Amino acid sequence: MSGAETAFVVFSVLSFAYFVVLDLLYLTLTALAWVDLRKKIWRRNYLGLDEVFASPLTPGISVIVPAYNEEVGIVESVRSLLALRYPRHEVVVVNDGSKDGTIDALVEAFDMVPVRQAIREGIATAAIRTAYVSRPHEELLVLDKENAGRSDAINAGINAARYPYVCMIDADSLLEQDALLKIAKPLLDHPGSLVAAGGTVRVANGCDIQHGQVVEVRLARNRLAVIQTLEYIRSFLVARVGWGRLNALGLISGAFGIYERALLQTVGGLWVDTVGEDLELTIRLHKYLRERGEPYRIAFVDDPACWTEVPEDVATLGRQRRRWQRGLWESLRRHRGMLGRPRYGVVGTLVLPYFAVFEFLSPVFALLGLLVTVLLYVLGVVSAGYLLSMLAVSVVLGVVLSTAALAIEELSFGRYSRRRDVLRLMAYTVIESIGFHQLHLTWRLLGYVDIVRGKTEWGEQKRRGLARPTTPPLPHP
Repeated sequence: MSGAETAFVVFSVLSFAYFVVLDLLYLTLTALAWVDLRKKIWRRNYLGLDEVFASPLTPGISVIVPAYNEEVGIVESVRSLLALRYPRHEVVVVNDGSKDGTIDALVEAFDMVPVRQAIREGIATAAIRTAYVSRPHEELLVLDKENAGRSDAINAGINAARYPYVCMIDADSLLEQDALLKIAKPLLDHPGSLVAAGGTVRVANGCDIQHGQVVEVRLARNRLAVIQTLEYIRSFLVARVGWGRLNALGLISGAFGIYERALLQTVGGLWVDTVGEDLELTIRLHKYLRERGEPYRIAFVDDPACWTEVPEDVATLGRQRRRWQRGLWESLRRHRGMLGRPRYGVVGTLVLPYFAVFEFLSPVFALLGLLVTVLLYVLGVVSAGYLLSMLAVSVVLGVVLSTAALAIEELSFGRYSRRRDVLRLMAYTVIESIGFHQLHLTWRLLGYVDIVRGKTEWGEQKRRGLARPTTPPLPHP
């Protein structure tokens, strides 16, 4: 055996060990998620949302909506947010220098007038051009600012928020009617210690949407959207539930999460020089609170759902996944001092090493390792048994884990009532593991190229838009 063949064999064995450890970790998270969600099933009938709604202790929440060129859907989005079932909440829309008629649409629909708004200056942001309030809806505030990106827009919203907690949501996403009540309930259960919480994000493509609400959950016809539906189920109902059970949640999705406003202002808000601002913020909160020795919890609440549109074409999805890889690198690089350090608890010793090895380096081991093993088999260096073992730990167990995630979804939530949708999802557990997963890893591999080139922009994100039939105007208070 030549030196090159020996090096390839060693790399293949390391990749095999990588898959084994990754599979064991996912099996552990699946087991933790299964136990946690099964315990919560019987509690759902006793959530006491009416008590949360009526309680004077329920904290006010400011819903921050960054918007850029959202003229078509912004009015319906705001109407649905104003109609959320929650005792005290406001909606703060931050127009990030849109070039279309976003501001005009809001002014006309909600009878908005410019005002001199006193806004905190705790977090540096681009200049606010004008603040608007709605005459019929005092809980609606709109800020028109210079364009500086999503993170800067959210930071401006944090400065303007009047309530002690802020909820971040994209303008093209939808919250379920009781979503704020459900995600706020842990604040009452753990007063003083819960500083942030994330909710489940689900795929809205294909769903029947009326008046800003998902009235029937359906699978999309588009194949990429179906695969992403399966990904989201596995990511939120297995990985994040499992990490949350270990009190080691490393990521609150930027699409739906609530935070203690004062804490966000203390740590400086969202970092504007990254495309992975949600991941970086979550890690930074852990770091800040650990360094000060303060008791805290960052929780994942599985029941409240935010519905979002996912890409349906290969080019847009590829750009998204390459951007995620860059965002992961930026967060790991900025917080590399936390890696492996017991001072930062399970986040430093387990979560960040997981992100570094099993997320950021996944294209190296999961894609190149598999290709090298196939090459070694073709050259007669390794046996058929070894190749089959590699395929078993890299592909077959992926199908098993996705099937387990789908079972957790159906037994715990049962969102997909149509049998054909469930059967399609089961079939796509195979398609995702054999074909799409390797394509996904290729995109992440190309993310390395973007990192080396110093790419910083988000890239164009093509969206079809969620169906939003006309909503009757809200009654004047």
